[in-house]
Amino acid sequence: MALLLAHDVEPPRPCSYLPERQASLENLVLRDVSPKEYEHLLVRGWRRFGPVYFRPACADCQECVSLRVPVEGFRPNRSQRRARAACAHLRVEVGVPKADEERLALYRDWHAEREASREWEPSPLTVREYSLQFSFPHPSAREVAWYDDAAEGGPRLVALGICDETPHAWSAVYFFYDPDYARLSPGTANVVFQVELAKARGIPHVYLGFRVQACASLRYKGGFRPHELLQGRPALDAEPTWVPASDAPEPEPVGP
Repeated sequence: MALLLAHDVEPPRPCSYLPERQASLENLVLRDVSPKEYEHLLVRGWRRFGPVYFRPACADCQECVSLRVPVEGFRPNRSQRRARAACAHLRVEVGVPKADEERLALYRDWHAEREASREWEPSPLTVREYSLQFSFPHPSAREVAWYDDAAEGGPRLVALGICDETPHAWSAVYFFYDPDYARLSPGTANVVFQVELAKARGIPHVYLGFRVQACASLRYKGGFRPHELLQGRPALDAEPTWVPASDAPEPEPVGP
């Protein structure tokens, strides 16, 4: 049974996605969370990094909207099929997340490219910090590792998806890749693969986290169709309402 260690709501700070907005997260620090208990949080819009479960608590903004893909109805569009085909030669291993220098080097290369191209803030993770965020022991934790066996010098880790699996949900948590493979659109291929994997495992929904329509880095999630959007921020003892994107009201336009 889950044990609550801490619960807080952050004070407002500049938003990482919409700089003109103020952002705040509600955080739960939990231990001994079962997959079923985690799923109860996930379907109500909570996400996980290590032992911390979080969701937006912004007072004046509803731009972060939880999005999930029903696997039975998903049909990749042309560009998504093209990305999946472009990565078909890569070997994929699904297992328990690991923390080592190979994974840390891949993360550093990917993040350095984002710092240069998108002006992201530096994120100099140590192996310890990587372990706490991406490979913290949890019964739901998974990683999807992509290898290029034909790379010069032998098999090479070129992309990594951090994921969670519960009885009825697959959650895509984080993804990073070797910038040299960007031309293959590995991020898109990774989502398509995870939908395929969930379908093969009898899991009905893939959760892609928060879509922020006004943020290019998160808007892409809306391209995986059909998808459903969570309405509001349901309490832990309330039933969540997910509606098809075509039926969901859009948030108020972003303004100063």
